[in-house]
Amino acid sequence: MTDSQKSYLDLVDQLTDHDRRYYAEAAPTISDVEYDKLAKHLKEIETAHPDWVVAWSPSQRVGYAPVSDFPKVTRPVAMLSLDNSYDEEDLKAFYDRVVKAFDDNEAPTFSIEPKIDGFGIELTYEDGVLVLAATRGDGRIGEDVTPNVKRIKGIPLRIAEKRKLVVRGEIYMKKAEFAKMNEARAAAGEELFKNPRNTAAGSIKLQDPRELAKRPMHAILYEVVDGATFKPGHLASIDFIGALGIPTSKDNAKAATWEDLIAKVHWWQDKRDALPYEVDGLVIKIDDFAARGALGTTAKFPRWAIAYKFPARQVTTVLRDLEINVGRTGTVTPVAILDPVDVSGTTVSRASVHNWDQVARLGLRRGDRVQIQKAGEIIPEILHVTEPGPGDVFAPPTECPFCHAALEREEGRVALMCPNRIGCPAQRLGAIEFFASRHQMNIDGLGEKAVVALVDAGKINDVADIFTLRKLDVLAIERYADTSAQNLIDAIAKAKQDATFSRLLSALGISNVGNTLAKPIAQKYRKLSTLRAAAAAKDSEAFVAELHEIPGIGEVVAQHVDHFLRDTHVRAVLDKLAANGVDPEEVVVEVAEGPLTGKTLVVTGTLTAARADVQKRIENAGGKIAGSVSKKTTYLVAGADTGKTKLEAATKHGVTVIDEAQLETLLAGGTL
Repeated sequence: MTDSQKSYLDLVDQLTDHDRRYYAEAAPTISDVEYDKLAKHLKEIETAHPDWVVAWSPSQRVGYAPVSDFPKVTRPVAMLSLDNSYDEEDLKAFYDRVVKAFDDNEAPTFSIEPKIDGFGIELTYEDGVLVLAATRGDGRIGEDVTPNVKRIKGIPLRIAEKRKLVVRGEIYMKKAEFAKMNEARAAAGEELFKNPRNTAAGSIKLQDPRELAKRPMHAILYEVVDGATFKPGHLASIDFIGALGIPTSKDNAKAATWEDLIAKVHWWQDKRDALPYEVDGLVIKIDDFAARGALGTTAKFPRWAIAYKFPARQVTTVLRDLEINVGRTGTVTPVAILDPVDVSGTTVSRASVHNWDQVARLGLRRGDRVQIQKAGEIIPEILHVTEPGPGDVFAPPTECPFCHAALEREEGRVALMCPNRIGCPAQRLGAIEFFASRHQMNIDGLGEKAVVALVDAGKINDVADIFTLRKLDVLAIERYADTSAQNLIDAIAKAKQDATFSRLLSALGISNVGNTLAKPIAQKYRKLSTLRAAAAAKDSEAFVAELHEIPGIGEVVAQHVDHFLRDTHVRAVLDKLAANGVDPEEVVVEVAEGPLTGKTLVVTGTLTAARADVQKRIENAGGKIAGSVSKKTTYLVAGADTGKTKLEAATKHGVTVIDEAQLETLLAGGTL
């Protein structure tokens, strides 16, 4: 083995150790940026030396081709189900039955573990390498889903244990990540996933492992098959595999008496929502492996364990009304107003419905009796109607209830939007905060708390009012002293002086016009006053056509700009900006010459470097950056988690999709 190859293996071990610290111990020792640099270096080595790649390399979590079927796996030790207990009487009967089998001086110790509502999995390590991941199946026969499970980053591909090790546990999704994923699906008009457990189960059987990698999957292993080979007791065996980097629960406990056991059951019943994942009960087992062997199993259940199920979370109540909520970015969503009802110890009177298409799918109307579900800290949601009410199905609104602007639905999105980004009272705080943020007008000291204080005090009502603030206005706010008030006034003056038209245009919050697309518009018109004059001199059709001629500006973006400039509320704010002398000029930048001269690229997805840095390198190489894929696009640079909308647009327009490695080739003057 050469020194270079040894360095490669050391790097593999280093990254594997960082994965363990991050995913299994939740205690990373390096930043994400540092980790990404190491991972990039690993990729470079493996690209140059493919014969060096080892099965346990972190890179081997990616790159699997879709599989057409899952091979069957027959396991020598069946994965048995657990007998269930739904009340304390059943649990006490189990406890008495187990204790009765032992002498008084040999009373067993019990382990108590949260019962994760996930998808059962069994992992097999041989000579320290993960060689098999199998589903539960019927207990005896499961399916080989090894390529998919390797995509779950918390599961180590290699461990420091040479003996054969078989562990069992659950694959699951965290509640907050599941909710976020459903929010994205709702915004895209896609069918919502029902619950984290079913989603995890469906994800692990996806035919393409790359699709699974886009979903936030985790694992907790809770049982060592033939655990007595490694440790005399169950909890000690869990500590053993945890030390190897295998993810285990940090919430396990033990009890030696009924009083201790039932006290912990009561504690967990009250605290179950504190966990980041769904639990539907507790698993209670005899800790000692020898004692388990003495008790044995029935044909279906082990006699040494039981699952204590918590009360159901789903209840029914009456839907009284739908409240229209307008978010800070203009998204208009329905919120159900319910007869108050207790759900898992919490009084619930409001529930999420996600969007108006969901209202139609559920057929919601006043007076419906609906089934609701609350999962941890997630806002309760309506599952379905159990008894229809007497009224008509709620119709979606046509205008914003706060500013009365006509609502719109953007192409490719299911959510209704209030387009009055800077003039709508419901969006006011978000619009001002965004306008002042570092990547927009960069007004230091005008963050969320400051904006709230100034708006509540009536000192500012829109972004234009920022530039009329005086020191005395700021001093009237309780949180400001003389120095901090002067600092804010100075920061506003500096932002006005340093502003460019492209930054101002982006800061105004026009739909789909961020820093990237603001630049070519600013380069053409040079000032906001000139852009407004051009719009005023033409009808919408002609002005949209003029904008569409700008490289990188698609028809949809052009329509958004046109609509924004013609909105009555927006015009009033823009007039105030002009009156306050806010009309910065854009410096015309000469296009660099380089290997990408004449090429237009769209950069999307998660990259190993910051997207802004990647775009800057493209521009320095002569390329142009666009924000959306069109027939004018030359390449779509697709990082991880690239959305299907851009990929479909690339297919529609015949645009070549490339990855970062191929982009590096182009930047270096090479060809694909």
